[in-house]
Amino acid sequence: MQTQTLQVEGGARIAVRRYRPEGAPRASIVIGGAMGVRQSFYEPFAAWLARQGHEVWTFDYRGSGDSLDGASLRDVKADLFDWARDYEAVIDAAKAAAPSQPLYLLGHSLGAQLPGFLQRPDQVDGLVSIAAGSGYWRENAPKLKRSILYFWFVLVPLATRIWGYFPGRKLRKVGDLPRGVILQWRKWCLNPRYSVGAEGELAAQSYARVRFPVLALSMTDDELMTLAGTHSLVSFYKAAPTAVERIAPADVQARRIGHFGFFREQFSQNLWPEVVHKMQRLGAITAVQQAGVAHTTA
Repeated sequence: MQTQTLQVEGGARIAVRRYRPEGAPRASIVIGGAMGVRQSFYEPFAAWLARQGHEVWTFDYRGSGDSLDGASLRDVKADLFDWARDYEAVIDAAKAAAPSQPLYLLGHSLGAQLPGFLQRPDQVDGLVSIAAGSGYWRENAPKLKRSILYFWFVLVPLATRIWGYFPGRKLRKVGDLPRGVILQWRKWCLNPRYSVGAEGELAAQSYARVRFPVLALSMTDDELMTLAGTHSLVSFYKAAPTAVERIAPADVQARRIGHFGFFREQFSQNLWPEVVHKMQRLGAITAVQQAGVAHTTA
C-alpha cells in the first residue's frame, strides 16, 4: 500500500491510498466511502482486491480523515459537490495510471450517490453500490426514522451553530463533518427526491449523463437503508443500465451483514469474490455499449 496526496479543485489536498497488485492490473477500482467513514475502514477489502490482481484506490474526502491533516474543521469550506470533485480527482489519477484497463467504482452508501455528479462519467466502466440509497428521511429504516427528525431539526442545526462544524464523534452520530457538508446533506434528506429534488434540474441532468451500468446490492438487515431507498437512488441514474439485488445474511451463512458488514473480512470467501464477478459482468455490459457506439459511428 502506498500513500499519497492529490491536489484537487479549489486548492485542497486529499489523502489517497493506492493498493497495487504484483503484476499488471486486471482493472482499477476506486472505493468511494460512506459519510463519516475513514478510508482505513476499507483497507482489508482493498488489500484483498489487490491480491486478486486489481489496482485499488481509496481516499478521504476533504475535511475528513487523513485529508484534514491537523487543520481545524471549523475552517474547512466544503460541501457535497466538493466531495464529488474529490472523488473524480481520484478517478482521474486511477485512469491515468492504467489507461487501458477498465475502471470500476465501488460506492458504499454516499459513495454510490456522488457518482451522479461526476463531470467525466465516461471514464467509468461500472458502479457497484453497497448498502446505498436515497437518504430521504421517510425512506430510512424504521428504527432510524423514529429519531431522524430530532436529528435534522434539533441536533444538527444546534450543534453546527455551536461548534462551527458537526461534531459527530462527540455526539456518536455519523462522524465529524464540515458545516457545508452536513447542512447540504440535511437539505437533501428532507426532500422526497433527495439530491435531485433539493438541487433541481441541473442535478437531474447530471445523473442522466451517467451511462455506465449500476448494480445496487441491498442488505435485508440494513439498519439505515431500506429497499425503497435503494430503488429511489437507482432511479436517478435513468439513462444507465441498472439492477438491484438483495442479499440476506442467511445467503452467506452469517448472523448479520447490516449497513457496514460487507467490508468485514469474514466475507472474504463469499461476498467479496462475488462482487468481483459482478463487476466483470458490468464491464461486459460497457464493452457491448461501446461496441454499439463504434458500429453506429463507423
